[in-house]
Amino acid sequence: MPIPIAFLLLVAVAVAVVPSARAAAVPQPPGFYINCGADKDEQIGSIKWIQDEGFIAVGNVSAVNKPNILPLLATVRYFPDATARKYCYQLPVVKGSRYLVRTTYFYGGFDGGAEPPVFDQIVDGTRWSTVNTTDNYRRGMSTYFEMVAQAQGKTISVCLARRAETASSPFISALELVSLEDSMYNTTDFGNYVMSTVARNRFGGKGEIISYPDDQYNRYWAPFTDANPTVESHSAISPEEFWNIPPAKALRDGITTSRGKKLSVQWPPITLPAASYYVALYFQDSRTASPYSWRVFDVSINGKEFFRGLNASAAGVMVYSSMMQLSGKTEIALTPNETSPVGPLINAGEIYQIVPLGGRTATRDVVAMELLARSFKNPPPDWAGDPCLPRQNSWTGVVCSDGSPVRVISLDLKNHGLSGSLPDSIGNLTGMKTIVLSGNKLSGSIPDLSGMHILTALHLDGNQINGAINPSLGNLSNLKQLYLNGNNLTGKIPESLKNKPGLDMRYVYDGTQNLRISDPFYVLMGIVCMKHLQD
Repeated sequence: MPIPIAFLLLVAVAVAVVPSARAAAVPQPPGFYINCGADKDEQIGSIKWIQDEGFIAVGNVSAVNKPNILPLLATVRYFPDATARKYCYQLPVVKGSRYLVRTTYFYGGFDGGAEPPVFDQIVDGTRWSTVNTTDNYRRGMSTYFEMVAQAQGKTISVCLARRAETASSPFISALELVSLEDSMYNTTDFGNYVMSTVARNRFGGKGEIISYPDDQYNRYWAPFTDANPTVESHSAISPEEFWNIPPAKALRDGITTSRGKKLSVQWPPITLPAASYYVALYFQDSRTASPYSWRVFDVSINGKEFFRGLNASAAGVMVYSSMMQLSGKTEIALTPNETSPVGPLINAGEIYQIVPLGGRTATRDVVAMELLARSFKNPPPDWAGDPCLPRQNSWTGVVCSDGSPVRVISLDLKNHGLSGSLPDSIGNLTGMKTIVLSGNKLSGSIPDLSGMHILTALHLDGNQINGAINPSLGNLSNLKQLYLNGNNLTGKIPESLKNKPGLDMRYVYDGTQNLRISDPFYVLMGIVCMKHLQD
């Protein structure tokens, strides 16, 4: 479980949405920019932000009553229902594509409390981090979190979940999903990991955070300076020549030192938990391009060699490590080559914690459960996101297996006030052992369940199901309990069920088909028939 690293935005300054004269000429980066709780779409600086309607079906909205607040932070969606295991946004994506996910939080005392709640955020089935914005809120600042992930299916879910200590309602101010190029950060095994942003800085620069439209992927590049001298580039920079495509503006400045001296930079400016990290460093000679505009130096991190004989020319270069073990304070040391005409320099850096995925629910089960949720007109409020993972945040009434991939093995929503119907796709839940949906208002017919070979119990009693009993139920060799009483079923019991030994079956007959419980054939075959009692 990674320790989350929060980034700060001044409430009164729109650092992430600074208007630009070039904004109208630059297409908005593909993805979703969601202003949570807003009642209308709104152009804020260079980005058009949309309402969250259609992306989430639960929660309430509230205004944040603070003076001079950014429009992006002026509303929140919050989740007061303490019975739900999670509250999820569902965003359509292209399976296998790479995305930057950003969540933004500003409490603002929207609920009249003195400090913000502490809660978890989850992406698909992986617990991403704990959201604790208390310190930032006391300083009048908002907090955002970022990760880079690959879509494992046709949607990405971003969920909030209560912790044991969560005292009030989880909330969210904004949610972004930005499409990235497949070549970006491609040394990470996104089939097994996600990258949680720790820091992304431009060295030597001052002033605002650089983002869109300077960065076409709307990444935030915060300024970073220390006691070392700074320098500004005099050469044209082509970001397309760098892996990860950093914006040219982020490489315009740098930190340097005198010829022959080692450059030492303490970065990132936080203490890192012991973990694996992706580190990318960017270098570009600041002088006008010429046969002499080059710098050669060795790069080390915490005394370990990172890259030997780096030649930082005017064209620029990027070096990286995909699974570097780091902890505590971090020192980047640049040791110049004896022949280098000038001292070493560094222009920008990115560092991400490598977070293992929290497992995966079988795709066919995820799809089938999503179709089931859509077939119910009023499913439980936490029926979104991964149905099984994280395990303590599985859907209400759902029990899942151990191992990989995870399978849905049980569903129990007895007396849950459900309406709607059972889709044919429920038969694709081939790992299911028990289904208990008694005492609801489900209608429609019983679908074909012939693929559910290990199903032992099907309780549909006390609903409004109609039509005949599907004969496929007789093919379920492990079925021991079939409760169908209290519905509007018609027709006769299929022959495949009449001859099924060991089956506890409860069914309603009309006057012409009434079979008494004392009939010796059914007693001998182990079928228990309960006559419907009229009030």
